[in-house]
Amino acid sequence: MYSILTRPWPAFLLRKTAELLLALAALTVITFAIVHLIPGDAARVVAGVDASPEQVEATRVRLGLDQPLLAQFWNYLAGLFTGDLGTSYRTGQPVADVIAARLPFTASIALFGIAVTLVVSLALGLAVAGLTRGNRNPWLDSAFGWTTGIVLALPVYVIGAVLIVVFAVNWRVLPAAGADSMASYVLPTVAIASGPIASMSRLVRREAAVVLEQDYMRTARGWRISTFRQFAKHAVPNLLASTLTLSGLILAGMIGGAIIIESVFAWPGLGRAVVESIIDRDYPLTRGVVLTVGAVAVALNIAIDIVLALVDPRTLRAGKALA
Repeated sequence: MYSILTRPWPAFLLRKTAELLLALAALTVITFAIVHLIPGDAARVVAGVDASPEQVEATRVRLGLDQPLLAQFWNYLAGLFTGDLGTSYRTGQPVADVIAARLPFTASIALFGIAVTLVVSLALGLAVAGLTRGNRNPWLDSAFGWTTGIVLALPVYVIGAVLIVVFAVNWRVLPAAGADSMASYVLPTVAIASGPIASMSRLVRREAAVVLEQDYMRTARGWRISTFRQFAKHAVPNLLASTLTLSGLILAGMIGGAIIIESVFAWPGLGRAVVESIIDRDYPLTRGVVLTVGAVAVALNIAIDIVLALVDPRTLRAGKALA
């Protein structure tokens, strides 16, 4: 057993499994506690503003809100272990069904955003690094820095609002809201990917500038190897390890960005569901959505760590050394 655990991959996977379980345990506690910080009385909201004190108390008992917090937490845990996320106070639907109906919309723009971010940021960062190598085109380096800095300073909902005004209101070439066609995906995807593209392209540009000055890249240029082969065969593989290390946090944050942007574009995903649930004091739905989004973000980070280990096996030992 000891020999198996000292091998790189089994030890790495065991470590990542432990991290996943620890993160999920923390999420479970946080999602239970956070709803009790929402001001207001859920029983009063569910019973209605015209309900009598007796009706409010009966609603509190029916929802189990009269029980001690430890008993409520135990019931919450028991439901999670059986796959039961509870029942929505507002609609009476199982929370799992609400999430299953809305998750594909949130996942679609998040996945599109991640794909666009990876492709565009890698291409943009490499292009700027190549064109500004050796202090050439300083104006381009300055323009790149200013542009990406401005994009990073803008909140995602501001970017979404600007896109709606330009492309939906003024030019009328793309829909401003809804998810009725593939064209509806364009503006939300651009809005959610703009900030991460600016951040990751700056990272790629900085790392590429270092890689392009390495001896093996000078040798490749001396052998008159085509620029495409220089980047594809020598630069990109050496960039992936450092880029993937930080991209996990950036891409996981896009899940949260997807939830915010849904309110701007009236997207029928988890974002609108969690906003409505907070307003209605719908504790089970709030907990279910936050837990689902958090679990997806954690799983995405673990997946990126595994990809990084496949790309650069040195990280298998590095993670052990840091632990």
